[in-house]
Amino acid sequence: MWAAMPDALRVLIVDDELLARQRIEDLLAKEEHVTVIGTASDGNAAIASIRELEPDLVFLDVQMPGRTGVDVARELGDEMPPTVFVTAYDQHAVQAFDLAAVDYLVKPFDDERFAQALQRARRAAALRQRPREYVDRIPVELRGQIRAVPVERIEYITASGPYAELHVEGKTFAVRERMQALEEKLDPRRFFRIHRSAIVRVDFIDVFLRHAGGDYGVRLKNGVELSVSRARREELESRLGIV
Repeated sequence: MWAAMPDALRVLIVDDELLARQRIEDLLAKEEHVTVIGTASDGNAAIASIRELEPDLVFLDVQMPGRTGVDVARELGDEMPPTVFVTAYDQHAVQAFDLAAVDYLVKPFDDERFAQALQRARRAAALRQRPREYVDRIPVELRGQIRAVPVERIEYITASGPYAELHVEGKTFAVRERMQALEEKLDPRRFFRIHRSAIVRVDFIDVFLRHAGGDYGVRLKNGVELSVSRARREELESRLGIV
């Protein structure tokens, strides 16, 4: 059994291949202030271990029997710790980063690439442990003047090129911030990123839509319809209490 050191980064390794788990464990053994608190060999065991052990970081294989690594991340939603996805196939990278992966390792990876991923993961874990304060106003420029828009009045936010637009009671305000930066400033209990290009106020969602062909969306209380990415669909259904 693994014994965690005080203040060490607590890591769970999930991979269906024993040699792959041992490879990551051997690399982590060389690192200071890192403790492997457990391993798992399939998606169901991963979910149970994450909920029981509450690791600071997970190295998660994508392709596993039963539930995949992406399935695990979707199932846990906000419970999912910072995660480094590991796989032999790079076509899953888009899904992984859509689920806010810290990094993505393609097998076989060398020691230097692994160290880079671990460094990013340390930073992400440190930020997650730090108490976060969310903004209650967002400044926007309007005809040469700066106006502070109360967050409680924002209905939804959409991407506009490299920046974003706030939609407030029929008005649109451009802000020189990227969607990721705005998402991090907003209380996740009140706002949810349904797509790379859209963040919505959860209590402003009126209807969850299931379209033909397996696409999903939401209709807001003002009648606006927005697409929901498949990677975010299950978590959104959970947030809305949809069984």
